[in-house]
Amino acid sequence: MTDPFDLPDLAVRTQGGAVVAADDEFFAGKENLVLPGPARARDDFGARGKEYDGWETRRRREPGTDRAVVRLGMPGIVHAVVVDTAFFLGNYPPHASLEGASVEGHPPASALADADWVPLLPLSDLAGGTANRFLVEPGPRVTHVRLSIHPDGGVARLRVHGEVVPDPRLLDAGPCDLAALENGGRITGVSNAFYGSPHQLIGRGEARSMGEGWENARRRDGGNDWVDVALACEGTVTLAELDTSWFLGNAPGSAALTGTTADGREVALLPRTPLQPDTRHRFVLPGDTGVARVRMDVFPDGGMARLRLWGRPTDAGRAALHRRWEETALRAR
Repeated sequence: MTDPFDLPDLAVRTQGGAVVAADDEFFAGKENLVLPGPARARDDFGARGKEYDGWETRRRREPGTDRAVVRLGMPGIVHAVVVDTAFFLGNYPPHASLEGASVEGHPPASALADADWVPLLPLSDLAGGTANRFLVEPGPRVTHVRLSIHPDGGVARLRVHGEVVPDPRLLDAGPCDLAALENGGRITGVSNAFYGSPHQLIGRGEARSMGEGWENARRRDGGNDWVDVALACEGTVTLAELDTSWFLGNAPGSAALTGTTADGREVALLPRTPLQPDTRHRFVLPGDTGVARVRMDVFPDGGMARLRLWGRPTDAGRAALHRRWEETALRAR
């Protein structure tokens, strides 16, 4: 069973998440909440006091709470939340809660106040200087979350871990990357992830450094490393991109792709093929069999920036996408 905290962060900036509104950000900007990577210590002071790598509101002198609204980069079902108060010691909020909403399209922040907000995390105790971890009972898919801190203070990072539920209309529009995290692809197994998370392999956009890909430890045996990807739905893959950008002295020597059908049959998609360092490799595939999962083997080891698997949903895959979209809808109260 997957650890809920190992699920992708639906809110992180690198996957399209953004903080679209906050009641107050007097001491530190709301945008810091969803930055990738851990918060950093800062020793400098500005005109408004000590600088923090996080979101910090002023001290309240009246009853109330401070809130920040986050548009998720990937709509989905929330399974776990981390409210990280790193470096906030004498100024962290003692309590926090989280709500979710599902809103069509791209509404302005002003329209979100009237959304149908549902509880995700009840009022919970926080500790200062701590990555406060909370499990969330899975509910409907949401597009936005609203963090409330009680009564005020600073939070370094907000992590919203969950499973992506893609809008099937976007995947129906034309060929799409069936492996992409934002389309509902997910990592289901990996041999080794010593240097870089396999989630980054199917992340959004191009890697900006070697640190934004998947990299395993150096092998000292006769085996090879691999990663398994569950596609957004069953589909026919017609173009594969194996991108070793930024990996210069540590790219794999070769790689192969194997698909698995919905009934468990294995299908060779790409035979073992030599790779070059720091190169975006593109391979046209037959696309004659629908597959639900793909395994990438790298020989013998090494790093990969991105894996893209372009294709189209099969009829069965398309039906499953639409069914899941309807089943996870947030019903208005």
